[in-house]
Amino acid sequence: MIIREFKRQDLKRVLEIELTSFDDPYPANVLVDIYNLGAGFLVAQEDNIVVGYIIFWIRFEDEGHIISLAVDRKFYRKKIGSQLVETALEIFKKYNVKNIRLEVRKGNHKARKFYQKLGFVEKTHLFEYYEDGEDAVVMERLLEDLEYSSVIKKSSQTHYKD
Repeated sequence: MIIREFKRQDLKRVLEIELTSFDDPYPANVLVDIYNLGAGFLVAQEDNIVVGYIIFWIRFEDEGHIISLAVDRKFYRKKIGSQLVETALEIFKKYNVKNIRLEVRKGNHKARKFYQKLGFVEKTHLFEYYEDGEDAVVMERLLEDLEYSSVIKKSSQTHYKD
């Protein structure tokens, strides 16, 4: 599997994944508009087939935002979503973005658990955020804090002799 930049010819496949993944999917023109505005847009490709994607951007100087992430259901449990998120986080790091946020449906427990495994923490709720009135949970990951805590963890495992 490879992760690469989105190309216009990927749109049909990305839209298929979008439509089967979300109750309120983005229409094709919105995906194109987001891409044209300069959002990060990566796809995961396996055997020349797009099997997942992530869309993200820098909202403020130090805040990144994951707009959308989806993987074709036939390719679940292959760590594709995790690899897409980790690749986006690496890009955020290159731009010194430390605070990454996203919204997820309150009732989407699988997605919430997925993001928690990747180091995201639930911060707040946005009431009636989605078109159907469902609330969103805002999740956040602080890249600097996690890097710092891993350094502390490594140094605490070092044993010194007197």
